[in-house]
Formats: sequence, C-alpha cells, structure tokens
Amino acid sequence: MCRHLGWLGAPVSVSSLVLDPPQGLRVQSYAPRRQKHGLMNADGWGVGFFSDLPDPTPRRWRSPAPLWGDASFDSVAPVLRSHCVVAAVRSATVGMPLEASATAPFTDGQWLLSHNGIVDRAVLPLSANAESVCDSAVLAAAIFDRGLDALGDTIIEVGSTDPLARLNIMAANGSRLLATAWGDTLSILRRADGVVLASEPYDDDPDWEDIPDRHLVEVTGDQIVLTALNRSKGF
Repeated sequence: MCRHLGWLGAPVSVSSLVLDPPQGLRVQSYAPRRQKHGLMNADGWGVGFFSDLPDPTPRRWRSPAPLWGDASFDSVAPVLRSHCVVAAVRSATVGMPLEASATAPFTDGQWLLSHNGIVDRAVLPLSANAESVCDSAVLAAAIFDRGLDALGDTIIEVGSTDPLARLNIMAANGSRLLATAWGDTLSILRRADGVVLASEPYDDDPDWEDIPDRHLVEVTGDQIVLTALNRSKGF
C-alpha cells in the first residue's frame, strides 16, 4: 500500500524522477510491479522538495486525486528542479480519510517524510503536530517528535508493539536521505549524479539493488550506510 521515492544528489527535474521513467510513480499509481498489498495507488499523491535558495523550508505539492490525471502537475514538474526530493502515491488504509492533508510527504518544517505501510494508531502516542488523523500522519508526527536521529529505534519499538505493522519510511532534510525497509519492498540506485531510494525500481536498469527487510538506509553525500533493525535491542 503506497509507493514512494527519495532523491539526494545533483539538482534534477521532479519530472525526471516521478513522471518520465517508464515505471515511475505515475505508472506505479495504476500498475505497480512489486506492490505486495493493494493493486493501485489512486488515493492521492504528493511531492516535496528542497530548493538551493538560502531558505531551507521544504516545499510540497499534494493532492487527493490520482497522479495519472493531474495535467497541472504534469505541465509544471519538468521545470521544478531540486537536489533533494521525496514523492509518494497513496493507497489509503481502509477507513482513513481521502484528503490532501492525509497524503505524504508530511513535514515538521525541516524534514519531509512518507510512510509506505500500515500501523495501528492505538500503539502510537498522541501528537498535536499530526497533519491528519490517518495512520501515516500520526506515525509521522511521532517520528518528528522523537527526532529522525532515532528513526531506527522508533521503527523497532512501533514494530514490536504492532507485529502486523508495515513501516517503510522515506525521509529527507535536504542533506540527508533516510529510508527503512520493514514489511515491504525497498530498492536503491546509485547514479553518477546521486542516489535514488524507491519502493520499487522505476526502470529496468541492472544497477538497482534490493534492500533487505528490517534495514535502515542513510544517504549523506557520497556515503551510504545500511544498518540492520534488530529487535533484540531490549524494546
């Protein structure tokens, strides 16, 4: 349920990441190839990015409509350029609202964050900072409140409390790109101009690599670090 993508590297157009690839997020909104839960992602989309201007505030464009039918975004995306992007298409959890505020990426003003999965809201702390009552927004607020430096520990705790949770996270702040694989697919592409992390490959490039389940990925500049998310930490 849901597909997402993160980019960190040289400035590129949003269209080149989301719309142009043969199996990009636009195609994944109606025909994902590796999605384990759900058949489509027609319940909204969102793109967040950072500019190279002195203002570090992340910018977002979100909609509760399917990505494949948004002609306005299609016309503007080729001229939107960024060195750091988080984008997602949504398949809403049953019973959750269909609205722009329930669509990733969520933000605390510094980070952009997307959740691909499902979680029982009862295991999450209440937060006044949640953008929506949907499970992904409540989870995002809990992660923001604790801090992204503790992302791995937070995912272990939530996953241990809710064994049925799927907790694939994509998060970026302009200089760091983080992602977790917990219950769903995650792949990485190391390009000459940067790094793509995605729920599934957006093309058939043989350089795509699958990230093992229960792992955290951190990208900072030229460095990529994989860390196993081990439930034996005492949580």
